[in-house]
Amino acid sequence: MGRVEGKVAFVTGAARGQGRSHAVRLAEEGADIVAVDICAQVDSVTAYQMATPDDLRETAAQVEALDRRIIATQADVRDFAHLSRVLDEGVAELGRLDIVCANAGIYSTGRMVDLPEQTWQDMIDINLTGVWHTCKAAIPHLIAAGGGSMILTSSAVGLKASQNIGHYGAAKHAVVGLMRTLALELAQDMIRVNSVHPTGVDTLMIQNETLYRQMVPDAEHPTREDVIPVMSSMNALPIPWVEPRDISNAVLFLASDEARYVTGVTFPVDAGMTIK
Repeated sequence: MGRVEGKVAFVTGAARGQGRSHAVRLAEEGADIVAVDICAQVDSVTAYQMATPDDLRETAAQVEALDRRIIATQADVRDFAHLSRVLDEGVAELGRLDIVCANAGIYSTGRMVDLPEQTWQDMIDINLTGVWHTCKAAIPHLIAAGGGSMILTSSAVGLKASQNIGHYGAAKHAVVGLMRTLALELAQDMIRVNSVHPTGVDTLMIQNETLYRQMVPDAEHPTREDVIPVMSSMNALPIPWVEPRDISNAVLFLASDEARYVTGVTFPVDAGMTIK
């Protein structure tokens, strides 16, 4: 028996990166998956290419290779009506909902004084309101199932300040407030709500030349290897970043019955970034 055998998980931002990793890790332990991703570029995200429909199909293929069921749909967490409809249809097909991974998010940079209005708005709309939409759509299904677990993806920057990403930090701090409120409001329904707080994760969100240039401004064409000392200096443990699976293992724990009485917790997987 897997640690989440017979359960159904809703994963947003599932086409690539942490979202795909979460979907696959939960499937490895017995869960069926409802997966969504925008699979399109957001104009204010210029540093890296966002996921595509082919990426979402690859997530589905990896889950199906584990002999688990998956319903993978292109959807934008900013559109509550569509997101809710997709989830309703997924639950109708798979039979229930037990786990929510509100993972969809974007990353962009800029000093607050210079930040374009649309860059701010996109960040709040996706990284905060999108998390709320995900939870709001899922709550009736979790209540119907007799309880469940919601895991909201925040960041180490949701627990401490960092320059040049104030809009990102504001959204990720707010996710903590949302998580704690939902944990209180839903406790009577046996719905647990927690947040995970990664340091840098080895995905395209940080592995791109735009970020490399910010980290090593004196280099003409900085590389992944060039930023390792800078990224390592941010963490207490002497590593530059963690792997998506490291976050997925924390998500799995919080989703499983091993964490059946864990709620309202900020769970860092940050190599000690928040204690530096």
